[in-house]
Amino acid sequence: MIEIRRTFTHVEDIFHEFGPPAAEPLQRGFVAAVLSNPFAGRYEPDILPMMEALNAVGTQMAHQLLGAMAVPAERIESYGKGAIVGAAGELEHGALWHVPGGYAMRELLGWSGDRAAYTQGQGEAKTGQPANALSIVPSTKKVGPPGCTLDVPLTHINASYVRSHFDAIEARVPGSPCADEVIYILAMSTGARVHARVGGLKAADIAKWDGLR
Repeated sequence: MIEIRRTFTHVEDIFHEFGPPAAEPLQRGFVAAVLSNPFAGRYEPDILPMMEALNAVGTQMAHQLLGAMAVPAERIESYGKGAIVGAAGELEHGALWHVPGGYAMRELLGWSGDRAAYTQGQGEAKTGQPANALSIVPSTKKVGPPGCTLDVPLTHINASYVRSHFDAIEARVPGSPCADEVIYILAMSTGARVHARVGGLKAADIAKWDGLR
C-alpha cells in the first residue's frame, strides 16, 4: 500500500526582514514525501488501513526533518503539516495524514500521550503527564496539479495562542504531485517570526501543561 516515490527536504535560515539582523536566525524547514496514491481514480469507502500504514512514514519523516535542521529537539518551537493530493485523488486522501504526521512530530518532541486513544475517538487520553508538544498540529490540504504550492501553517508546540509563532512555510515539490500521487508534508521552526512585535500571549508566559491547546 505504501510506495514512496521520492522525498524532498527544504531548510532555510531567516536573518531579518527589514530591521536589524536577528541575534540568532530563525530556522524553518519542511520535508515532503511523494507517495503513489493507491486510491487514485476510484472511490474507496474504507481508507483507514492507509492511515495505519502511514504511521511509519510519519516517524521516518519527522526524524529526517529534524536531522536536516541539525538542531536538538528542544530547539523546535513550532510545527505544522499538510498534504497535496494529485488530480485523480480526493481531499480525504490528504486527511489521512492528520494522525500519522501530527503524532510523529509530537512524539519526537516529547509528547507522551496515547496516540491510539485518538484514533479510537477517545480524544487526548494520556498514558502519563505529557512533557512537551501539547498543541494540536495545524494542518492544511488541497487537490492540485504538478508543481503546485501549499502554505503549511505553523503554530507554537505547546500553546496555539502564542501570537508571535503564527507563521507558515510555502512547500512545493517540483513536478509533483502527478495525478496518481499524494504529497505528505511535515514542517518545523525554531522560533517566533523575526522581529515579532504585535503583542498577545508570549511563549515565556505559559506553563507547558496549562491546557492552552
